[in-house]
Amino acid sequence: MSDVSFDTMAVHQSQKQNKNFTAKVSPIYQTSSFAFQNLDELESYFEGETPYLYSRYGNPNTDELGAAVATLEGAESGVAASSGMSAILAGLLAVVKHGDHIIACEDLYGGTYHLLSEELKNFGVDVTFVSFSNEAEVLSAIRPNTKLLYTESITNPFLRVENITTLVKIAKEYQLCSMVDNTFATPYLLQPYKAGVDLVVHSATKYLGGHSDVSAGVIVGTEELVKKARQKIVNLGGNLSPFEAWLTCRGVKTLALRMEKQSANAQSVADFLENNENVKKVFYPKAVSKYGNGAVVTVELAKQCDIRLFFSTLGWIKIVPSLGGVETTVSYPFGTSHRNLPRESQEKLGINKSVVRISIGIENEQDIIIQLQQAIAKAVNN
Repeated sequence: MSDVSFDTMAVHQSQKQNKNFTAKVSPIYQTSSFAFQNLDELESYFEGETPYLYSRYGNPNTDELGAAVATLEGAESGVAASSGMSAILAGLLAVVKHGDHIIACEDLYGGTYHLLSEELKNFGVDVTFVSFSNEAEVLSAIRPNTKLLYTESITNPFLRVENITTLVKIAKEYQLCSMVDNTFATPYLLQPYKAGVDLVVHSATKYLGGHSDVSAGVIVGTEELVKKARQKIVNLGGNLSPFEAWLTCRGVKTLALRMEKQSANAQSVADFLENNENVKKVFYPKAVSKYGNGAVVTVELAKQCDIRLFFSTLGWIKIVPSLGGVETTVSYPFGTSHRNLPRESQEKLGINKSVVRISIGIENEQDIIIQLQQAIAKAVNN
């Protein structure tokens, strides 16, 4: 479908069909395993003639999701996982092994930071965190055993837009793999694989699903690397359930519409907050894509704001330690997503008790602005 627009591809994503009939919408293959008529038919699975045996190994719904996101990213192949973290781990282990070294950007999502800095130690993998805004820092961190450069296309929570061109240049020059978390941008805004990145990962729990009702992950990239990632998902039990894959595929169909509206709303909210005297700083990216700059706005409230009052007077805006749904929500990085970062890392990145990450939804933009304005005012005056 390379000859049609992103909007059309999102709706008409890859769909598994029964050979005997064609449904408009994919059925849910809610089964743990698949039945065979005889031993010859069973053997055909192991000879590659029959695609499914056991849903941990593969399922039509999970395959549909992996293929759909690969199509939207312009990648060779894709595989779904039980969460964004499962997808990240599978991608990492598809590239590195005991004794290898990773260079990662220092301004990562807290869960990814913990995975890289703590859990990978048990696999004998070393990780160095540097500022990817400084090419010299990245280059100086490269070792003979370095295998991978890891970053986020739009970082969490301060929304720095990664220079993918520089990342790919370094990776190719030093024969390293590159891996990018594209969750915040989604393939609607950015497609890192097309720019030369080897692996692209998504927490599909966020914008791909879009309705805060699934936990899912997807990793796409070269056929060779995704095949290795798939084996990690199978062998480590990181598979996604058929129903959640089906829900996520349904969400992908409206990705373009949602991101268009949410990005436009976010731009309006960011512009408004820039002029609010009780907001010390607004973090919102510029020139991400011709389609918009994303649906997350991060702010640091001024010192006169009582952060507890702000969070307790948000009205219909919910406090949620995640993002990407159709509803506007707020989260508290210092107390949730980045609470386990070392204090020195929090201070260096600027993650303090006044920082609020706002996930902008599809509501009327003025309603969002008014609600945030009221909460900020109450945080100052009460």
